[in-house]
Amino acid sequence: MELTREATRVYALNEEDRLVAEITFPMTAPGVYTIDHTFVDPSLRGQGAADALVRAALEQIRENGGQAEATCSYALRWLEKHPEH
Repeated sequence: MELTREATRVYALNEEDRLVAEITFPMTAPGVYTIDHTFVDPSLRGQGAADALVRAALEQIRENGGQAEATCSYALRWLEKHPEH
């Protein structure tokens, strides 16, 4: 899965240019990015795609000089399991 990174979004398209994975993290306060949405197409489930999205989002947030928060249920659970992030 090849990820495309934007300032507040990371996503992947399949061979037909259809969205198959996405995570969004808008800036909700100065320097604070809130992960509010994670989507993984059923064709990618169970392959670590959501984990890769969260890691890429956190990397992008760090590159933006920000801090991460989450309202997305998957991201909240992920951050609880990985307190080092």
